[in-house]
Amino acid sequence: MGKLKYLVIHCTATPEEREVTKDDIIRMHTNPVHKGGRGWNRPGYSDIIYLDGELVNILPFDQDNDVDGWEISNGARGINGVSRHIVYAGGIDKGSKKPKDTRTDEQKNTLETYVKFMLLRHPQIQILGHKQAPGANKACPSFDVPKWLKEIGIADKNIYKS
Repeated sequence: MGKLKYLVIHCTATPEEREVTKDDIIRMHTNPVHKGGRGWNRPGYSDIIYLDGELVNILPFDQDNDVDGWEISNGARGINGVSRHIVYAGGIDKGSKKPKDTRTDEQKNTLETYVKFMLLRHPQIQILGHKQAPGANKACPSFDVPKWLKEIGIADKNIYKS
């Protein structure tokens, strides 16, 4: 737990066009391993963006600069106590099963609004894709986050440099 430093962008690593809900995420992450889950004590994401662009809160967030224990999600080892994690449903090509930017226009719009809102509330925050997190060896979120952030006008000082 500490001061909010990072906003980490994820994908659910599910095939394009397959909806994933808040309840699905909670189940996938917190169910015991023998029941198909990861056995974590809490979900890996704070918020999810559905295919239609709807933003759904998974874990409470009081929007101050402190990450309280009840706000922590298990999204990226080593930085969870100072991060907020947003995920969009998708990230995998349904045919090849390979990483692919499957964000719908609605998801892109919601994610842009979310990022800009977080910057208004937390001007010091660093934004990164999960694959940029220290020690991550993943394709998540299946798109180039720094490039996208520049395209939507985010200042270099807020774009995480690994």
